[in-house]
Amino acid sequence: MKIKIFITGGTFDKEYNELNGSLFFKDSHLPEMLTLGRSRVPVDTRTLMMVDSLEMNDTDRETIAQNVNKANEDKIIITHGTDTMVETAKMLAEKVKGKTVILTGAMIPYKFGSSDGLFNLGSALAFAQTLPAGVYIAMNGNCFTHDNCRKNRQTGVFETLK
Repeated sequence: MKIKIFITGGTFDKEYNELNGSLFFKDSHLPEMLTLGRSRVPVDTRTLMMVDSLEMNDTDRETIAQNVNKANEDKIIITHGTDTMVETAKMLAEKVKGKTVILTGAMIPYKFGSSDGLFNLGSALAFAQTLPAGVYIAMNGNCFTHDNCRKNRQTGVFETLK
């Protein structure tokens, strides 16, 4: 059972410019993360875009949905920025049927060394293999349905809606 992983950017893949303090995208860290985590899950990765989710628009989300629908795999992981992850998940739930789709990301860039990204990626791999068809968000060791979570900007964690 191969899992398709679509890379879209987000904090997960940001780099730090030591000269001016800015964050930027270069290459995805996903291959390195899978190696570091000693993952033996068969995956096929594809970079769709490298954008901050605050800059993601409906055209970008449509591109993600089209690629998920065209994928031969029925287990999909999408790396995504946390700021608009819920919006993308809700749109995917409307457009994608019959597949298990897990969105995940990181609050701290992987290259910072103290990132939650590796843990979230591992969780997403496990959830993708075990959950039924639907759209989910895997963050902070939790799995949320697309329509029952939010990013709490005060605590920096995802939580169930009340």
